[in-house]
Amino acid sequence: MINNTKERKSFIERNTNETKIKMDINIDGKGKSNISTGIGFFDHMLTHIAKHGFFDLNVAVEGDLEVDCHHTVEDTGIVLGKCISEALGDKKGIRRYGHSIVPMDETLVLCAVDISGRDVFCYDAQFTVNSLGNFDTEMVEEFFRAVASNCGLNLHIKVLAGKNNHHIAEGIFKAFGKAMDMATGYDERIEDVLSTKGMLE
Repeated sequence: MINNTKERKSFIERNTNETKIKMDINIDGKGKSNISTGIGFFDHMLTHIAKHGFFDLNVAVEGDLEVDCHHTVEDTGIVLGKCISEALGDKKGIRRYGHSIVPMDETLVLCAVDISGRDVFCYDAQFTVNSLGNFDTEMVEEFFRAVASNCGLNLHIKVLAGKNNHHIAEGIFKAFGKAMDMATGYDERIEDVLSTKGMLE
């Protein structure tokens, strides 16, 4: 039986000429978060990942927002992906697969993940505005691409219905959190890793 009493936590500090990021995560948390990226709407979205994924997540970002939000959002996705991967370690005992279909008023979002070690990202979502607050809606795609690439995820996101742009974005982030909660959870029947290869990479 897998020892599932080990703390699944990680801390990463990443500094570039464009962003300075400190982030820590506890996979087995209670959904508590302290988020500060300088982008109010983005903070709101990251809080949903923590809340619905039952991750404890602390994020502090200083980015070149005088340019635009691109570097801040993408780099936060890079660090989040690395943090999750590091916290999961050898991935022994986890379900590996997770999925959710989340309604957000008139919006309906599907998210499916496979913590396979291979990054494949498929995204099908349309926004009718360029920004929500000071967050560019095109950065939803770039954020999740960065998470998938740096965590080694097969990540599929598909908006099945929706008109309100805020609801669409929020549905996506909530659906991702719920799918990751499932995928990172333990199953006592899994004696090593859920793969015929004997490893997830």
